[in-house]
Amino acid sequence: MQKFRESWSASYRSDPVAFYLEITSFIFTVGGSLLLAVTALNPDMTIVYPLFLVGAVTGCWGYYRRGLPWPLMLTAYFVLVNIFGFGRAVLWW
Repeated sequence: MQKFRESWSASYRSDPVAFYLEITSFIFTVGGSLLLAVTALNPDMTIVYPLFLVGAVTGCWGYYRRGLPWPLMLTAYFVLVNIFGFGRAVLWW
């Protein structure tokens, strides 16, 4: 448990802005995932996609600040897929 606390503390000390961006990403992504699981039979994707999108954008920003290219590339892909998915959900295309 001590190592866990130390890693959180080190993460905050290294870049407080990235730390809060990553927490925001976590909260929105977990919220979107929970909503999707709870409403699995008929999810409202016009709500789920924006939650995942906010999570992905804030994650990208945090990973960019920390200089983490692989998580940034993966999460940037999620940004694009969530924009596309939201467009499909609201019948833009």
